[in-house]
Amino acid sequence: MASSASVQCIMSIPTTRVGQRSRADLFLSSVSLPRQQRNRSMKVRCMAEENQPEQVTPITDPTPAPQTPPPAPKKKVSTKFSDVLAFSGPAPERINGRLAMIGFVAAIAAELAQGEDVVAQLANGGIPWFVGTSVVLSLASLIPLFKGVTVESKSDGLMTSDAEMWNGRFAMLGLVALVFTEFVKGGALV
Repeated sequence: MASSASVQCIMSIPTTRVGQRSRADLFLSSVSLPRQQRNRSMKVRCMAEENQPEQVTPITDPTPAPQTPPPAPKKKVSTKFSDVLAFSGPAPERINGRLAMIGFVAAIAAELAQGEDVVAQLANGGIPWFVGTSVVLSLASLIPLFKGVTVESKSDGLMTSDAEMWNGRFAMLGLVALVFTEFVKGGALV
């Protein structure tokens, strides 16, 4: 604060001495920066094709146009068994989400048709259906991943990979909530 006040004070003092330099002149000459001016006479020429007449366009704005960054290179997808089925790999949450979506819809449909809760459905012959569906959906989900095809490469429009992931998460929560509600209620939900 004090330094800006002293600089303003020095700047406002007119210098009338011709032969001697005052402190203000010494200070101002030591901190003065070179002035940058626009080069208004600069012209850009492009010689793309030899048969076109030469056109000269003066530059009015010296700021460069924003450039779009180059597209990111596609990263290679690992098809190793340990990478595909790793905890943070592409398969576990996708497969569990797909199984939960099928399981939630099947549990609600069987409950509406037969009036049995989820535990009773599993006890009355539902385990072979569960195991068979799990094997088929797991293989159907793993085969493209082992070929190097990612889910993100096949998603567009309304059916995106993120929508499938969120639907699977909600189905997992819904299935757990359905079983818990039926346990607390002591019977089928509907």
